[in-house]
Amino acid sequence: MCGRWRRGSRAGPAGAGPRGAEYGPQTRTPAQREEAKAAELSAAGMPTGAVTVRRMRARCRQDGVRGLVDHRATRPRTALGRANERVVAAREVLEAGRERSSGTLGRLRVHTERLLAEQYGQGVVPLPSSATFNRLAHALADGRGLLDSARQRRWRSARPAPPFVPTTVMAPGELVMTDSTVLDAFVVLDDGVVERPELTIALDVATRTTARPCCARKEARSVDAAQLPAQMTVPAPMRPGWAEALAMETPGGAVRAAAERGCPLEGAAARPVITPQTILVGQGKVFISSSFIAACESLGMCVQPAPPGNGPAKEHVERTFSSINTLFVQHVAACTGSHTGERGKDAEGEAVRTPARLDRHPMTPLCAVAERWGRR
Repeated sequence: MCGRWRRGSRAGPAGAGPRGAEYGPQTRTPAQREEAKAAELSAAGMPTGAVTVRRMRARCRQDGVRGLVDHRATRPRTALGRANERVVAAREVLEAGRERSSGTLGRLRVHTERLLAEQYGQGVVPLPSSATFNRLAHALADGRGLLDSARQRRWRSARPAPPFVPTTVMAPGELVMTDSTVLDAFVVLDDGVVERPELTIALDVATRTTARPCCARKEARSVDAAQLPAQMTVPAPMRPGWAEALAMETPGGAVRAAAERGCPLEGAAARPVITPQTILVGQGKVFISSSFIAACESLGMCVQPAPPGNGPAKEHVERTFSSINTLFVQHVAACTGSHTGERGKDAEGEAVRTPARLDRHPMTPLCAVAERWGRR
């Protein structure tokens, strides 16, 4: 290609005939030959100017055919582009704001400019435009959640390192998770006060069986929490409205052991009877209290506290709370939603049920499952 532009005797583009006098070096100046070449390329469907031809001729003389390659395709592409390395080094501003309240990118720009002024002097390292700086900030925070909300950043900080293999639970009762959460619905208490009750559940990981949930006024007491694993060791009574198909017919080994302890089997539901071995609890004062631990030890259960502020350590029970909200709570009057942005105009005024009536609501998960099983 380089020789084709220097001499007029080479063949031109496809479909073009041999070159004529417009490329003769004896009768044409280099500028005229460059204009003729630009016109020829433009006529062939590749719009080109004489300046471009002149620049490519210079590259061809300097680097040979390699100089004609578009080097934009060979440049290393990074998410940071051509940003100043000293500006990129200011990512410590993002790291320092991990535990702070959420702010805008404008605040981040001010803090970055202040840090660069302290390290290199005022005005030595200029910041790029706002649009470029915002793209750079998103590129630096990509995948690490440094620009998420304060709640999401705290969740990422508390997230544990992934294990080499997932925890496998094979036998019922091998691992039971228990935790509490504020229910996303208002109830009317005995004294007429409208509040959101606290829901406490115990979940067997192997069978996904839950003890009968406990709803407390504000905070669950340690005796309420201790009742949950104790309820798993005895047969559950049939509730009004349950189908007869859910009644226990043939007692198993664990049920016979419960009968030997004096537990009545008449009217018992066909729910697994489980003796928890290890109970994984959160850091709530109810679960780490001496009374709760003593109650579990008296039943031969080992209490294992989860790491502080670590929701993923109790992922099964947290997912159960999410299912209760979507399958049950959102269908109940006075539902509040997961945050204030989802709350209705007068959710408190819709509260008409007491905690006891809420437990007997026809759309509770236990009743809904009972109805599905009864239709099978």
